[in-house]
Amino acid sequence: MALPLYDSQPARRVPWVTYLLVAANVVVFLLTPMANFSTWYGEGKARECSAARFAFEHGAVPKELTTGRQQPLPAEIVRQCGEDSYDKTPWFSAFTSMFLHSGALHLLGNLIALFVVGMGVEDRLGRLRYLLSYLVFGLVAVYGFAYVSPDSTTPLIGASGAIAGVLGAYLILNPRGRIVSLVPPVVIRLPVWVVLGYWFVIQWLSLGDEESNVAYVAHIAGFVAGVAFAVLARRAGPSRRLAALSSG
Repeated sequence: MALPLYDSQPARRVPWVTYLLVAANVVVFLLTPMANFSTWYGEGKARECSAARFAFEHGAVPKELTTGRQQPLPAEIVRQCGEDSYDKTPWFSAFTSMFLHSGALHLLGNLIALFVVGMGVEDRLGRLRYLLSYLVFGLVAVYGFAYVSPDSTTPLIGASGAIAGVLGAYLILNPRGRIVSLVPPVVIRLPVWVVLGYWFVIQWLSLGDEESNVAYVAHIAGFVAGVAFAVLARRAGPSRRLAALSSG
């Protein structure tokens, strides 16, 4: 399996938004009960209960998104951890879920992917459009998963849906690019379509894995949204340049 390390094409400007998104994900993670650094959540079972409640309170629960109504905590969690009351706005959880991660490895995997391709996409789209598109990709991923599994009460957390959108956008905006990747035991430069094409095929083939807790549908939805957005952005680009020349 190829592990992307960095984009071989340097950015033309400092990717502040990518840095900001990476930093925001790290800071939020360190403040949640999923991180061992947040000692105020307790240890052992107390921390596990806090993490479970936190995921339901701030994660995106598909049934809440499709019905617009907050769902009660599962009976199993109540039985093991006790009742917990909180007020939740379902649609807002679609945003907060993008900045939550179940563990350090989950966080690290997402941020490596974001750091590798995010700089290139930000460089081509511009900072504001890149930030807005990142959030839209995340929303498409979350609601795409909710549409496919409308009755699911398992909270969806992680930035992978939004980052999948960035991967899709990168493929269209930089189709001839190369990504320096680790293919054990060597480091080589691979065409972007090989790295991202392989990733997408793996997501598609994994859809039937019912034992996995990975939201492959969300990844696919985010990726397709990124591809579609980038195609529209590329088509609009020449029109804007032509209009600018005409007005000059």
